Amino acid sequence: MAQQNSSSSSSSVMMVEIDEDFLLDGSESGWVEARTHCDHLASLSSDLVHIPTPDTPCRSCQHPNENWLCLCCKDVLCSRFVNKHMLEHYQQTNHNLALSYSDLSVWCFSCDAYLDAQVMQPLRAAYETAYILKFGSAPPFRAIEPVQTEANASTGD
Repeated sequence: MAQQNSSSSSSSVMMVEIDEDFLLDGSESGWVEARTHCDHLASLSSDLVHIPTPDTPCRSCQHPNENWLCLCCKDVLCSRFVNKHMLEHYQQTNHNLALSYSDLSVWCFSCDAYLDAQVMQPLRAAYETAYILKFGSAPPFRAIEPVQTEANASTGD
């Protein structure tokens, strides 16, 4: 809800009230932290090294852009910003994991969250293959820091 603060000076200030329930984790900055755990990885295809190329059009409407790869059956379908065929596919099949060919992000429809494909080992093959197909070289994986536990913290390990 916007209000204008009137004063006797010639300048005015716009006051904006923000509904905190509307803001999602990181959404106020345009950044969302991907999850590092998902209970739906058992539904992944057993062969994510052999996948369609990133320029594959949507299987349903042949749209060439904003397409996603179903990580369960390897169908390529368009995003919710085009004709929503990947969303419809999830609703009809319950195939809940998809990789965006636009930015190589991985989405779990059941968790309603992005997943960190560089940290989650079962997703790395699909991410790496899609990256190579899109850019022609292997991705620069970031180092994964070991988790500090109480036991190894006290021993200095």
